[in-house]
Amino acid sequence: MSNPTIPLTFLLILTYSALLSQSTIPSRYDGFVYRKRAASTATVLIEAFYDPVCPDSRDSWPPLKQAVDHYGPTVVSLIVHTFPLPYHDNAFITSRALHIVNELNASATYHLLNAFFKHQERFYSEQTLNMTREAVLDKVIDFASSTLGNSMQFGIKSGFNDSATGTNTRVSFKYGCSRGVFGTPFFFVNGFSIPFNDSEPINYNGWRNIIDPLTTKQRNI
Repeated sequence: MSNPTIPLTFLLILTYSALLSQSTIPSRYDGFVYRKRAASTATVLIEAFYDPVCPDSRDSWPPLKQAVDHYGPTVVSLIVHTFPLPYHDNAFITSRALHIVNELNASATYHLLNAFFKHQERFYSEQTLNMTREAVLDKVIDFASSTLGNSMQFGIKSGFNDSATGTNTRVSFKYGCSRGVFGTPFFFVNGFSIPFNDSEPINYNGWRNIIDPLTTKQRNI
């Protein structure tokens, strides 16, 4: 998991406290529902908090996706929340791009997330260190447009001029803070946090071991 150093941890605690004191209730539940399947409390509900430019988030995604696809929407629901870490320079702007695309076409959100993970190194801090903010923004817009189709370029660019998309991205971060999220990836299953160990990330079998007993309980209810 991408975790802050001790000084950064203290800074994040102060930041979280300030953010939570300013939090407002959003008009709808935060997050991107996987494959546009309505998340249901009648299923095993997994929530994942991801930073698009976090290597640990990237590496944890394929086994989680594989497990969710294995069970199907009647058994497991998945919601992904963005949690842009402040020490990843381009975390917020890539997270915001996901929120913009989700508003334009929710079926395209996970395509863009997959692309950010696949080409993540393009948006590492050292790759954009000498670029202006406007140049980085153009790079993200061009990347998202080429990934999803140039017909979406105008909508994506316009989305970055809409303050609501910035607000939505901050709401995701504030929501993570309210749940006690402090790094990425961070997972909840049916509302309970799942420990994540950098040296032993959850693989496909690990997710099966978590989910299988819960589906057995569902059948016995």
